[in-house]
Amino acid sequence: MTAASGVSTAAEKSTTAHVVWAAALGTAIEWYDFLIYGTAAALVLNKLFFPSFDPMVGTLAAFSTYAVGFVARPIGGAIIGHYGDRLGRKKMLVATMFAMGLGTFLIGCLPTYSQIGVWAPIFLVILRFVQGIGLGGEWSGAVVMVAEHAGNRRGFYGSLVQIGFPVGVAASTGIFGLMTQLPEADFLSWGWRVPFLISILLVGVGFIVRLKLAETPTSRRCSSARRCWRSRCWKSCAATGAASCWRSASGCPKSGSLISSLFSPWSMPRRSSAFRGR
Repeated sequence: MTAASGVSTAAEKSTTAHVVWAAALGTAIEWYDFLIYGTAAALVLNKLFFPSFDPMVGTLAAFSTYAVGFVARPIGGAIIGHYGDRLGRKKMLVATMFAMGLGTFLIGCLPTYSQIGVWAPIFLVILRFVQGIGLGGEWSGAVVMVAEHAGNRRGFYGSLVQIGFPVGVAASTGIFGLMTQLPEADFLSWGWRVPFLISILLVGVGFIVRLKLAETPTSRRCSSARRCWRSRCWKSCAATGAASCWRSASGCPKSGSLISSLFSPWSMPRRSSAFRGR
């Protein structure tokens, strides 16, 4: 009994360590994607996407597009948190990485103002908004996923996800530091695009790591509760009418999601006993 318990504890620690590592790696990649935009805004975006303005005004305009990402972040957190409760953390974290990676890569492919005119800054703002949605969902979703795997040490392990931020800062600054060693004409022509384009490779690594993760125990429990409630509700409605639907979930497993309580009207009825606290 003691030996079995020791093996179980060791396996749990191994799983938690893997989840923390995968969450921190994915967060570092997404912060890299998010922050290279800020460096580009300071160095080149004013010249390539706002050339008709005075240089100072063009720089302010470029940093205004940078701010769009921060506006989008809480929206991304709410959307990904909601659907993370319904569909699972793992699926949503893969979705945030896809959104961020695609948005970043497309910025690297984006034609400039001299090529497509006013559409260039419009597309730039749209893609920056997509980046913000991705990071907002990533930042909240990764912490929640780690916390739901971590058991009684959720505070400690959840805090480790923040390692991704300084790693992302260092990587984004370093890659632009290398690119600025190019001749100015080359840097303005194609060098500034390289940090955005190589993001697709980093996102590929993140995909592989995250696809190997197991769904959180809480998400599995919530999913089981929803399936049970729907099955019992439909059977009860068909047999005795709608009035008994609310009472039909009394035998369903309890749900313990950290975010479900914020969005319970959209997930399962609060009148169900599945929503009574653990």
